[in-house]
Amino acid sequence: MLIDLGAGQNRLGGSVLAQVYNQLGSSVPDVDEAAKLASFFDITQTLNAEGKLLAYHDRSDGGLFAALVEMSFASHLGLDVELSGLVQDQATLAAALFNEELGAVVQVDNADLDYVLAAFASEGVLASVVATLNTSDRINFHYKGAVVLGNSRVDWQRVWSETSYRIQALRDNPESAQQEFDSLLDAADPGLHSRLTFDINDDVAADIVASATTKPKIAVLREQGVNGHVEMAAAFLQAGFAPFDVHMSDILSGRVSLDGFQGLVACGGFSYGDVLGAGEGWAKSILFNPVAREQFSRFFARTDTFALGVCNGCQMLSNLRELIPGTEHWPRFVRNESAQFEARLVQVEVQRSNSVLFTGMEGSSMPIVVAHGEGQTEYRQSGDIDQLRENSQIALQYVDNYGAATERYPFNPNGSQAGVTGLTSEDGRVTIMMPHPERVYRTVQHSWHPADWAEQAPWLRLFQNARKWLG
Repeated sequence: MLIDLGAGQNRLGGSVLAQVYNQLGSSVPDVDEAAKLASFFDITQTLNAEGKLLAYHDRSDGGLFAALVEMSFASHLGLDVELSGLVQDQATLAAALFNEELGAVVQVDNADLDYVLAAFASEGVLASVVATLNTSDRINFHYKGAVVLGNSRVDWQRVWSETSYRIQALRDNPESAQQEFDSLLDAADPGLHSRLTFDINDDVAADIVASATTKPKIAVLREQGVNGHVEMAAAFLQAGFAPFDVHMSDILSGRVSLDGFQGLVACGGFSYGDVLGAGEGWAKSILFNPVAREQFSRFFARTDTFALGVCNGCQMLSNLRELIPGTEHWPRFVRNESAQFEARLVQVEVQRSNSVLFTGMEGSSMPIVVAHGEGQTEYRQSGDIDQLRENSQIALQYVDNYGAATERYPFNPNGSQAGVTGLTSEDGRVTIMMPHPERVYRTVQHSWHPADWAEQAPWLRLFQNARKWLG
């Protein structure tokens, strides 16, 4: 449905269409009736609260055409658009499609159509049906029974994306840009998915937390430039831990000792601005300082402790291999193959590994956030990855939307070999991963999630596993 606050005026001044033809136009969209704008807002909020709106797109950035095709691109569904009710003659079709008057396009269920139309009509807001879904995966614009404009959704989306692709190919790694552009050719791409091998609503640590008289202490470790410590502390707190903010200066000065902690987590961010390489400056502040080196060596040698490194913390721990038993085949992490910082929602699969944090999650595939510029694995010897696989030390792999391990961009955002993005020590007590589980441990933190997820998202299980392992 088109909710038209321009009341059919179709003014083109200042529009993208005018700019494309190097024009300004003489008549521009405006708020002609402020009361109707307020009514539109109130009605939309009410309908949304009632669950009557399935989707929404503003019209005033590209016009009706942009709103409809972008909704189709997001859903991978075709549309049949009927323009006969919007214009008096075919000569004004472009104005109807590309004016940027105030308004919106909303999607509603057929059963709610009359209810929604009546809601807007009651306040004098013009609303009309402009499109219906089709199963042909085509976007066709009809006028008086004839198709005046039409193409496959894939072809339209390639046209829509081509400018971005051309810029990306010049600015970034052109091979990565081509891979992302070519991924649009897959009309059957199922998109993100969730396939879980465990019940996300089952708190495996609940009985332990309920019966405990004290909470185990975990050091939430950070260095200058690290910024992921608050979310990390919140996730461990939710799982029954007592998190403590521990800065590297606390350890170097002797104010804090790791001896009093059962867990350690190195958080994400940009230690030293990454000017010394991915987490390497942070690692060297430990390796080259006798006090810190002794603290960490003693912590990793204890059999009653666990450690997690995420993003920058993953990079840092990977450079502490000489202090962490059973990590001699771990890689270091270098610049993303795309040559850009990558911040996106990607799909990963939990592998069968020794990691105490992924117990019971093996085989699960689900979305997770990544945010890094240096996440590509680099091994010292060619056989390292095979040895890690043989030792059950590979914990996470990037997978495509069909669930297959991949090195293709953007499904694999950094180009890591075999999609490996999470590893563990041989005894499973130390786990490193580039993605951010602490940023998606609640369902509301996901930009997409299955409708049946409740408060707890799958990634909270990682933190609950840590609590259960400690007992």
